[in-house]
Amino acid sequence: FPFRLFPLREHGMNFRAKPLTCREIKAFRNSSEVMDRFLRAYELMLRFYGINLVNKETGELTRAENWRERFENLNRFSHNNLRITRILKCLGEMGYERYQVELVKFFLTETLVEETLPNVKRSALDYFLFTVRSKQERRELVYYAWQHFRPQSSFVWGPHDKLLKYK
Repeated sequence: FPFRLFPLREHGMNFRAKPLTCREIKAFRNSSEVMDRFLRAYELMLRFYGINLVNKETGELTRAENWRERFENLNRFSHNNLRITRILKCLGEMGYERYQVELVKFFLTETLVEETLPNVKRSALDYFLFTVRSKQERRELVYYAWQHFRPQSSFVWGPHDKLLKYK
């Protein structure tokens, strides 16, 4: 049957691919072989996007050597944003919430601080940010985004009065 590299409990664009069940997710998470393959797939996709996973414990990321070329691809083809959203959701399903946080922060930094991915900015703010399962981590990422968003008065992803009091 059709499968996905980053399966979810919801339908994606390929409607022949069955959504995961909670039982399947549990089985995946309990299999070191499946989880090793999952991490290899994650690293492969990161490299495709011009990103390196430098620390498997923390999920820390850096730009790869070919980042300029790969970021050009990310800026040109918006379908990659759907795939990144799917990867982020799957990371949460597979128990890699810390990887979610690091990947979202990476994209927020590249879009808002470094301004290397202007065409990914909207997806990073509208979708990537809200895949993060941890409410506390998500709040910190919203605050980080607000700190770096220009003009700050146009930030719509969190209430300004609460953001001013945060931290």
